[in-house]
Amino acid sequence: MKLLEYESKELFRAHRIPVPPSGGVIRSLAQLPAALRRAGKGPWVIKAQVLAGGRGKAGGIKMARTSVEARQAAKSILGMTLVTHQTQGQGLKVSEVLIEGGAKIEREIYLSVVMDRKACGPTIIASAEGGMEIERLAAEKPEAILRQSVDPGTGLPDFAARRLAFQLGLPPQHIAGFCHLVRSLVWLFLEHDCSLVEVNPLVLTPNGLMALDGKVVIDDNALFRHPELAKRQDPELSSLERAAKKADLSYIGLDGSIGCMVNGAGLAMGTMDTIVLAGGRPANFLDVGGAADEARVTKAFQLILKDPKVKAVLVNIFGGIVKCDMIASGILAALKKVKLGVPLVVRLQGTNVEKGRALLAHAKVNIIPAEDLWDAARKAVEVAR
Repeated sequence: MKLLEYESKELFRAHRIPVPPSGGVIRSLAQLPAALRRAGKGPWVIKAQVLAGGRGKAGGIKMARTSVEARQAAKSILGMTLVTHQTQGQGLKVSEVLIEGGAKIEREIYLSVVMDRKACGPTIIASAEGGMEIERLAAEKPEAILRQSVDPGTGLPDFAARRLAFQLGLPPQHIAGFCHLVRSLVWLFLEHDCSLVEVNPLVLTPNGLMALDGKVVIDDNALFRHPELAKRQDPELSSLERAAKKADLSYIGLDGSIGCMVNGAGLAMGTMDTIVLAGGRPANFLDVGGAADEARVTKAFQLILKDPKVKAVLVNIFGGIVKCDMIASGILAALKKVKLGVPLVVRLQGTNVEKGRALLAHAKVNIIPAEDLWDAARKAVEVAR
């Protein structure tokens, strides 16, 4: 789960990490005057709240020195469609804007805590060259990036925090503040089961260090430990993905025309790869799970067919926990409740596969059978065209 900037900064405040004075989030121009008063004296920064980096270059962050400039900036950002280098050409509509007080920036630093799979634990990534994308920095100047492993049981020791401050070349008067800040970021990361906590830039001001921006990503699998976050509606999810989540189905919408219904995440990935290899594009990732019963299959069909891009459906099921004849019966029962409207290709494999195929063959439903995955993918691509 990715948090918006203002949500990330709420966590920062809870962990006593300095952030700019906030006027809060507005969703209409009528809310702007009160937000400016809460943020204090100008200048102010008006920031689009979308889940993408590069907002400033795309026109989603503007400075304002007067209330008139603030109104013009908020008016231009609210409702705009923001396209950045991280949105893959897709525009994100801005419905929320964060109002903050400005800061006098003396220097910018990059600082983050990430989950390092190789080290089997968190790692701090820092650079004295903040304000730019870390991916670009890693490609152009890898020597400018510092790394510090973290023990998830004890957090970051004081000596390690001080060493990092010295490596970043911080002035002596900022060492103590930096040590508090970086250790607080680590505890935030650990306590909230994060996969990423990022501050870019962390700025030096005349009054000390400040997190000018914030990004927090929380492991979805740990949300049961954070009920206050589990209730949050993820802005990245489409209506179909929200419906799938409610039905306890793993569904991710894609841009292709072949709807996929598969049991098992690995098999689903293999199915999508094979569709692409056959010249098509999957419309979704959908894992109905090991227990692909009638209710789950019915809901899966409903989700797939609500996508107007879908021109064909490919069902690829391995009968292991649930036998193929039971799966075939579930598919046929589901089709009585769902208006299909597009060609359906079904490939079954596993226990009782011949019984399952016989049930489908004798059914009064137009189903295109497939012997193996390659055969299924080719047929799905053909009928989708």
